[in-house]
Amino acid sequence: MPELQKRRQTILLIEDEPDIVMGLSDALEFEGFRALCARTGEAGIDLCKTERPDCVLLDLMLPDINGYTVCEAIRALDPRVPVIMLTAKTQETDKIRGLEVGADDYVTKPFSIGELLARIRAIFRRIARSGVTLDEEFAVGGVRVNPARQLVIRGRKESLITFYEMELLKLLYERRGEPVSRDEILDKIWGVEAFPTNRTVDNFVAKLRKKIEDDPSAPRHILTVYGTGYKLVP
Repeated sequence: MPELQKRRQTILLIEDEPDIVMGLSDALEFEGFRALCARTGEAGIDLCKTERPDCVLLDLMLPDINGYTVCEAIRALDPRVPVIMLTAKTQETDKIRGLEVGADDYVTKPFSIGELLARIRAIFRRIARSGVTLDEEFAVGGVRVNPARQLVIRGRKESLITFYEMELLKLLYERRGEPVSRDEILDKIWGVEAFPTNRTVDNFVAKLRKKIEDDPSAPRHILTVYGTGYKLVP
């Protein structure tokens, strides 16, 4: 009886520049991935609905709607799918906004295909490893966190939480009461090959505070440990 063929991971590329589409599609297929392409934001959202990709590469500047809007729509469909934003913009505010709407990572054009592939592999390794194994619902202050459903629940209000936000929150909760350094967070959540920075950690903590804290500007649960990293106080 023939061996069952391993399912290829599907990567959706939402990009309108023909040269980038052709080059990335060929590279992804060569590396063993299944590549899907959409030239507009609306087409990308439709493919997310029908194909449920394992990862999305999302251009910020699209001919119909911008990448921020597309990312928000994708997050509403699937809070767990990793989204890597492709952007020609280099300003820190653009990158922060991308993270705020749900991107897990970003690369700035022009980029090397090798670097992008390394980031994709790092994301898939992180998901496969999922070293932080807390799966049961837990509480932080007056908020309940449901890892299985990727939700933060405050009273009757439910907020979706992305894969990396949840992994970061689970790590801080498992180490609750202890300082966790930014370097350890980067290593355990993103992995050294993912090329994130300490600023990435800070941005994700800011996103979590908006969902966890009553007053994100005066946090009581996700605390900064100056010179080190962060500490969670349930």
